[in-house]
Amino acid sequence: MSPMDQVGLKPENHHRVVILVDGSNLFYAASYLNLEIDYIKLLHCLTHDRRLMRAYFYTGVDPSNEKQQGFLHWMRRHGYRVVAKELIQFPDGSKKANLEVEMAIDMMMLAQHCDTLILVSGDGDLAYAVNKVAYQGTRIEIVSLRSMTNDSLIDVADQYIDLESLKFSIQRG
Repeated sequence: MSPMDQVGLKPENHHRVVILVDGSNLFYAASYLNLEIDYIKLLHCLTHDRRLMRAYFYTGVDPSNEKQQGFLHWMRRHGYRVVAKELIQFPDGSKKANLEVEMAIDMMMLAQHCDTLILVSGDGDLAYAVNKVAYQGTRIEIVSLRSMTNDSLIDVADQYIDLESLKFSIQRG
């Protein structure tokens, strides 16, 4: 039995899948779980027996970080459309690239081309867009670490999957 069967997914009912991955959110969740993600396994695990239409990976980038540039090149070559935005440094020294608007717009645009939209994020700022997409008839699955997932996002989803339950199916090695 696959992890997706364990969480009650019925792939025969929802064939066309779009996956949106909040790179920063997933990175912090994976760090918390001490997990090195195999991004190909992640796609296979989330799609299960369904047809993947598109997979998007949203991330902030530091153009001078060669290791990150190499990773993003690898992602592009292995099935992900990378949506990147340059990191902005704040006065306190922290860096961030807010990609919620890009994710929300892409959700709205892609919903008409899929039966199921899988959002790998716990960001509550996306709840309004997720709710609008759900009302259009698209099935919404949220995948994130429970302790890092906003309740408002879970409330508007058709299904919530705790990333921790997929840990052994998506780890590298």
